[in-house]
Amino acid sequence: MTDTPAPLVRTAHHRGITTLTLDSPANRNALSADLVRELAEALAHCGKDDATRAVLLTHSGTTFCAGADLRRPPEPGAVVGLLRQIVELPRPVVARVTGHVRAGGLGLLGACDITAAGPDATFAFTEVRIGVAPAVISLTLRPRTDPRALARHYLTGERFGPDEAARIGLLTATGPDVDAVLAPVLDGLRRAAPRALTETKRLLTTKVLENFDLDAGELTRLSSRLFDSDDAREGMTAFLEGREPGWVL
Repeated sequence: MTDTPAPLVRTAHHRGITTLTLDSPANRNALSADLVRELAEALAHCGKDDATRAVLLTHSGTTFCAGADLRRPPEPGAVVGLLRQIVELPRPVVARVTGHVRAGGLGLLGACDITAAGPDATFAFTEVRIGVAPAVISLTLRPRTDPRALARHYLTGERFGPDEAARIGLLTATGPDVDAVLAPVLDGLRRAAPRALTETKRLLTTKVLENFDLDAGELTRLSSRLFDSDDAREGMTAFLEGREPGWVL
C-alpha cells in the first residue's frame, strides 16, 4: 500500500479568513512544480468559496519561500500563471511572513494585496548570484515597488530587512508582532461587503494585470533562456555544492 504524500499547502478557515500555509520545510518552501500546483488548486477553491472573505498566505518553518526549487523547478509559465491567479483572485490575499524570503518568493509577495512581516524576516533577490535574472517575478514587483531601490536589490542580490522592504513597497507593514500588525487588517476585511471587496481589488490591480498582458510572454521566454544557460548551470551547481560560482572575483 502506497502512502499518500503529505500536502505541501495546508488549509484552515476561521471567521471568513482562509489560511493557506506553505508547508514544505524540507526545501524551505521552495517553489517546486508540486507546490505551485497545490497552491494554485487551493487558491482556485478559495476564489469559488462564498465563505472565504479573504486569503491569508503564510508558511511553516523559518522560510516563507526560498524561490524556485532548483532540483524540481516548475515551468516559468506555471509561475506566471500562479502570480496572475493571486492578482486576479476575487478575494484579497494577505501575506504573513515571519521568516526568510528569497527570489521567487518575493514575486509571491508582489502578487499579494497586503503584506506584513515580523522582525526576523529577511529578503534578497538572489537570482544574479546563480546566473539568472528576476524575470517573471518582475510582473508583480515592478508596478508596486520603488524602481531605484529595486535596481539596487536586483543587481546586487544583497540581503535586507523588513524596514527596507516596507520602505520600498514590498511590504505594507512590519512590526515586532506580525499578528498584532495584521489584526486590524483582518478585522477590516471581515467588516467589508464581499462584492465591494472584489470590485475594489479589481480597481487596485488593473495596472498590474496590464503589465502581465504586455510583458508575460517576453519575460517567460527570458527566464527559460537564462535557466538553460551555462551561467545558470554553474550557478545552480555551485549553490547545491555549497561553493562560490566560478565568476566570483
